[in-house]
Amino acid sequence: MDAQGRGRADDIDPADQWVLDPNTGNYVLRLQAPAERPASPAPRRGTPQAPAPRSAPGRPAPPRSASRRAAPAREDAQPGMPPQRGRRAAPKAGGGSSRRKRKQQAARKKKALYWTGGVMAFVLLAGGATAYALLEHFNGNISTVDVGGAGSDTITDGPMNILVLGTDIRTGKGNEGYGDKGSVGHADTTILFHVSEDRSNATALSFPRDMLTDIPDCPTKQPDGSTEVIPGQQNVRFNTSLGQNGRDPGCTMRTIEEITGLKVDHFMMADFNAVKTLSSAVGGVEVCLAKPIDDPKSHLKLSAGKHVVEGDQALAFVRTRYGLKFGSDLDRIQLQQQFLSSMIRKMKSGDTLTDPAKLWDLATAATKALTVDTGIGSVNKLITLANNLKKINIKNISFVTVPVLDSEDKASVVLNEGPADQLFAMVREDVSLTEVKKKEKAKKEAADKAKTEGPKADPSEVRVEVLNGGAPIGAAQTTVDWLQNSEGVTRSANGGNAEGGEKLKKTILEYAPNQADQARALAEMMGLAPSALKPGTEDAAETDTMTLTLGEDFDEPGQPLSAPSKAPENIQRVEADQQVCAE
Repeated sequence: MDAQGRGRADDIDPADQWVLDPNTGNYVLRLQAPAERPASPAPRRGTPQAPAPRSAPGRPAPPRSASRRAAPAREDAQPGMPPQRGRRAAPKAGGGSSRRKRKQQAARKKKALYWTGGVMAFVLLAGGATAYALLEHFNGNISTVDVGGAGSDTITDGPMNILVLGTDIRTGKGNEGYGDKGSVGHADTTILFHVSEDRSNATALSFPRDMLTDIPDCPTKQPDGSTEVIPGQQNVRFNTSLGQNGRDPGCTMRTIEEITGLKVDHFMMADFNAVKTLSSAVGGVEVCLAKPIDDPKSHLKLSAGKHVVEGDQALAFVRTRYGLKFGSDLDRIQLQQQFLSSMIRKMKSGDTLTDPAKLWDLATAATKALTVDTGIGSVNKLITLANNLKKINIKNISFVTVPVLDSEDKASVVLNEGPADQLFAMVREDVSLTEVKKKEKAKKEAADKAKTEGPKADPSEVRVEVLNGGAPIGAAQTTVDWLQNSEGVTRSANGGNAEGGEKLKKTILEYAPNQADQARALAEMMGLAPSALKPGTEDAAETDTMTLTLGEDFDEPGQPLSAPSKAPENIQRVEADQQVCAE
């Protein structure tokens, strides 16, 4: 670090590292080894050489070579990147076009940084800040865990689920006063970050650490390359899904999948140091309290009102609970959601994104604090992930606490299955809690409405053949029995497995235009979503049957397959673009 503060580690000034990649049109950081930096000092003002580039206020101009007039190819240039061009001479008096062009270029640079970074603040807190500025230089900082079949090898184009884990292991300087002494760590903070397929919105589900649940058997990779299966447990606290008995993050991923029915693609895990270093790297995070907090266990003492916290104080803020309204883990989750939302707003403001020195600090701190799965275990993969996430507007990110009830012992909680299942179904079906695409949805809903509204045939007139296309064994016959005995659809038949053993993710009903009344009647009985109805283009003969193919989403007849259209009432929820004062 130089005498001016942040930004110059090992004689590297990040302000001079941004170059334009002509292949992508984006500004990127070009790493330059300290030993290869030009040794000559910056020319004095008034010399005949071209002027040095503008520097940020208070920061000295970066060193430059006197031989730049000829603009030779630089030895330290990053492979695949063009050499820097020589600086143009200062414009003559009265010539303002060059200055305007520089301002336009600076504006484009600022805009590129803004869009790259805005929505990654959430992942950044968990350890994913590498999205903003990253070079292969940072790869060595990243720790990875091979979770085997628990995650995905690639970054999907469809809906994506990222598990964000905060562990309470006490490693790191100054962390001796937190967590359990000698512990290997638990899933202390767990948030499932669901990103919609169109990348327009995201839902962050917080799981209480004291929630009682079942943990499945967990295959874990050992240092020698072998695999050991850690036996599952029933009715234990959720936080034991990580660290205990040798469980790795893949075990928490599998536990989440068992609870929600959602496939978890990737994980990001950080320890206490991540909160401390990252909050400091962005210059502090603003939080708000409705009443004072004095918690000797977390070492947090704050008056009511707004505060900017960083470092140890930021860690104390996200860990406190005894000074809150009920002193519970659920109160602490609300506090953490407020902190994360504020972090996103801080990043979105542009104060950090337009400061290369801050970005450098942020990237270094984040990669050192980060542990991820091998599917995203490099800077290039994290940048790809960031490019997927950068489209999300802050107002379209919702933080939601998974609905729970007090357990019998009052010392833990259990899943409140009714509203929880409703919430999980919305996420599985990629339904936004922020209603971000109202116009597009209105158009789709109008088309869906046309499928489901109108006259419905009498059950005795419904003709359907039921096929099994990925549902449990025997599902087709079970459905036929239910239709005939419970719903009066006597003209239903079991057609066996789908043609060629085809497996479908979702159940579908195929029918002809002149069978629409039968389709509406069957869809109502089966609880099919409008998207499951697949009308054809040609009319069918009077005795032809419709085809109902049961997919992997089918469990049992009579259980609705359509996702709820709105979130359950009275769930704890925070929008990322709003500031809420914790009680």
